[in-house]
Amino acid sequence: MSGACGNNVVDPLAFELASWLESLGLAGHLADAGLPHYQRDADGTPRWRDPATGKAMSTDQLHALEAMLRNQGDEPEHGVPLNLLQVARQAKVREQLTATPSHSYESLAELRGESVNATRFFVHKGADEHRVLLVRLEEKLLIPAFQFDAAGAPRTELADVLTPLLVAGMDPWQAWGWLTGPAALLGGAVPAEAAADPDEAPIVQHAARRLARSVAQA
Repeated sequence: MSGACGNNVVDPLAFELASWLESLGLAGHLADAGLPHYQRDADGTPRWRDPATGKAMSTDQLHALEAMLRNQGDEPEHGVPLNLLQVARQAKVREQLTATPSHSYESLAELRGESVNATRFFVHKGADEHRVLLVRLEEKLLIPAFQFDAAGAPRTELADVLTPLLVAGMDPWQAWGWLTGPAALLGGAVPAEAAADPDEAPIVQHAARRLARSVAQA
């Protein structure tokens, strides 16, 4: 069967694909992965759109999309494109990270006991010198709180851990995730926590340098 899906007659495959992707929790990440995506009408009908043209997808296009989506791994009926899984995983990690403490210029200025302008200068100078991690979320700037002490100064024990990653050009989100989550290179320890232990700090620094080299070579 070929041709475009009409406005009133929708290929059953449109429903099957939408329901399948929703069951996997991946439907909301299609557009970010550069794949065709859909919106459901008020009656629940999924309307698939070609991202290149913005037009409704034809039956042929839907079947080609299904073949591409399922043609992954050893079990095609369960397979999904790797880039879609990566986008979904990245979105989940970012959601988890943004739920952890972070500062605005104003909150960090209050912690440091100085003006917002002085804090803004401090933050950007530190970022330029690879001493402060900044993360952008759309139009918003996040300053992860884990990197500061109780007075709002950069944690000295993190200098030799954070700086190599930033100098290597590691994505800020990935740096934030690695520093604050269990790290395989450290046997599951959290780098930002382990760095505070004088006995563990050299191991954390070594792991950061190894990771930085792999980032620089990528």
